Amino acid sequence: MMNKKIFLLAICLIITVVGVKAQDSKAGVIIDAMQKKYKSMKAFSASFTYGADGSSQVLQGNITVKGQKYRLKTGGQEIYNNGKEVSTYIKETNEVNISDYEPSDNDLNPSRIYSFDKKGYRYVFIQEVKEGAESYEVIELSPEKKGTQVSKVKIKLNKKDKSVKSWTITDKNGKRQTFKVNNFVPNIPVDDKYFVFDKSKFPGVEVNDLR
Repeated sequence: MMNKKIFLLAICLIITVVGVKAQDSKAGVIIDAMQKKYKSMKAFSASFTYGADGSSQVLQGNITVKGQKYRLKTGGQEIYNNGKEVSTYIKETNEVNISDYEPSDNDLNPSRIYSFDKKGYRYVFIQEVKEGAESYEVIELSPEKKGTQVSKVKIKLNKKDKSVKSWTITDKNGKRQTFKVNNFVPNIPVDDKYFVFDKSKFPGVEVNDLR
């Protein structure tokens, strides 16, 4: 099981960066088109499955994003980010850990899904594949900075509308996690209160304030 940072890294495609060198122009055009599509959305939700290569265990999750705010549910925990603080609720122990939300250039969080800054990563077009009646484009990104937790990210997008079908993250140890989008709903109406952890809804919850 990935730790929370790696997981968030994954869900969001999960890439923040700095600096740029010569790049694959075709891959760059694809990334720009993808970003234009998703950045135009006021809010969205997505359900997905993920698992490690070679493992029969498939896990499920879902996420709702609105600007810098997000609510992520997966693996027995639910993460609330209201733009000011992050509350991580752990169902098994009925406890919540609260910390300040401190965005930075290196903060990889779900609010950046499909809208990462491509600078600081090398990106290349890998291939076009056909699955049934649909055509998909596959691109690969790898960090220019050495020593990062992620070695590369391979993204599969629908060629026609540039929606993300799946992505695979390879960590620095060569382990791979594959994520597949099952359902995506754009421009959903969602109130800001949805991203706030309400302890009154969790009787007996233990609150760990780490701020």
